[in-house]
Amino acid sequence: MPKPQTKTGQKNLISANLVELRKRHRYSQRILAYKLQLAGYDMDKNVITRIETNKRYVTDIELKALCEVFDVSYEELIDGKRSSEKN
Repeated sequence: MPKPQTKTGQKNLISANLVELRKRHRYSQRILAYKLQLAGYDMDKNVITRIETNKRYVTDIELKALCEVFDVSYEELIDGKRSSEKN
């Protein structure tokens, strides 16, 4: 079964927004991976790199983990738009 991709061939929708959120919080990829691991999610620096460079799909659990660590909504992570509920 073929894996879904966007029209541009991207494997995920969050790569650019993840980079932006990480930089906004002044996290390196290693620090982000550490924070995810402290929160109980098994994501290392290589996973972060592959997501940010669009070489990897993102699971629903990983989306949830990233939203928790950055304290953002799914909409902000996926679309880059801040939710009106989060001020």
